[in-house]
Amino acid sequence: MENLEEIINGCIAGKRLAQNTFYKMFAPKMYGVCLRYAKDSTEAEDILQDGFIKVFQHMGSFKHEGSFEGWVRRIMINTALERFRKKNPLLPVGDIYPVAKNMKYDDIESNISADELLALVQKLPPGYRTVFNLYAIEGYSHQEIGEMLNISEGTSKSQLARARAVLQEEIAKLYKPVQKKIVS
Repeated sequence: MENLEEIINGCIAGKRLAQNTFYKMFAPKMYGVCLRYAKDSTEAEDILQDGFIKVFQHMGSFKHEGSFEGWVRRIMINTALERFRKKNPLLPVGDIYPVAKNMKYDDIESNISADELLALVQKLPPGYRTVFNLYAIEGYSHQEIGEMLNISEGTSKSQLARARAVLQEEIAKLYKPVQKKIVS
């Protein structure tokens, strides 16, 4: 088994076997990243493919600052964001306080599975889904998200608050106790 540096050098040299090995190493994890930003698995596969094309095109420019996997992940996220910006321009929205003040953060069930949560996130409108992922999963600040998506910090906060409210409602539906009908 070649080490990662040899595989990367092979990819830079355009060797198909090295590119195939590299793809098999990183595709499963990067697919998970793409899936969080996509509305479905088909769109995630498209993002993954476009992202890997960019990785292979720019692999020689990696500066060896930070982890290589982090660099690849960043390319996948940027590819997803580019796709999002082309399809779904975010417009500024009104004040977030009416949404935020009605949210009950403590009501979210702790026993929701990762698959259930992913399915709910994928159902979010594109703007909500993108901001939620960037903030809650990737850890970006609202200011950074605003710069990435060319929106205001307030719009980012509003999109996140609305995403949380929608997720909270959907989780409540999943875990609403079933009422038994009493037959007399």
